[in-house]
Amino acid sequence: MLVLVSPAKTLDFETPASTKKFTQPTLLDYSQQLIDVCRELTPMDIASLMKVSDKIAGLNAARFSQWQPRFTLDNAKQAMFAFRGDVYTGLDADSLSDMEIDKAQKHLRILSGLYGLLKPLDLMQAYRLEMGTSLVNPAGKSLYAFWGETITNEVNAAVANQSDDIVINLASNEYFKAVKPKLLKATLITPVFKDCKNGQYKVISFYAKRARGLMARYIIQNDVTSLAQLQQFDLDGYYYSEDLSTPAAPVFLREEQIK
Repeated sequence: MLVLVSPAKTLDFETPASTKKFTQPTLLDYSQQLIDVCRELTPMDIASLMKVSDKIAGLNAARFSQWQPRFTLDNAKQAMFAFRGDVYTGLDADSLSDMEIDKAQKHLRILSGLYGLLKPLDLMQAYRLEMGTSLVNPAGKSLYAFWGETITNEVNAAVANQSDDIVINLASNEYFKAVKPKLLKATLITPVFKDCKNGQYKVISFYAKRARGLMARYIIQNDVTSLAQLQQFDLDGYYYSEDLSTPAAPVFLREEQIK
């Protein structure tokens, strides 16, 4: 079973990771091509393109300028520990055991606008380049055009090393659009998380993002290899709804949270 998640805008390069193990991203040649394009952008260009403040634009211009492989623990950090945000709060990588980190390395992949597809222990340098960014590049007018089938091929290669052909899509729509489902050599499952609010069950972004991280953690910790096992997911009060689910989109509900 291979699990796909999105990256996060929030980064933490100050807190040491709980392991010294690391690997190198496999698509750095592609990343270098994007960095070359981004280095041509002024801070004003970046602010307009990414719709960010002048301060953040300046920070990212500096990051693009300073970016250089080969990565080491001195100039980079393992991806699973560098990303922060709702998904990664649910995943809580810092509390995973060494054995669970090894399992994550095999079964978890992080989609990325700059790096394409990252393993949890792949080193990365700080960046901000969301997959939906309309960055003109040699392959077209977007990162979707740039990555083409490359990310899908990497996912297929990772699936080939699993004991089954199941891909659990816990990524956002923006990032999963970089994967071409028709070319996937796998059974695609996209869980849906709905919270009860004012008597109605609906997808609430903040809660859904955290639930995706929780499910990724659940899969890793419980050696989940089947859909029947996936349906047993019950962290943080979620439970499987057979009535609302389809084979490709299992639905998990949670009752209204009392604040």
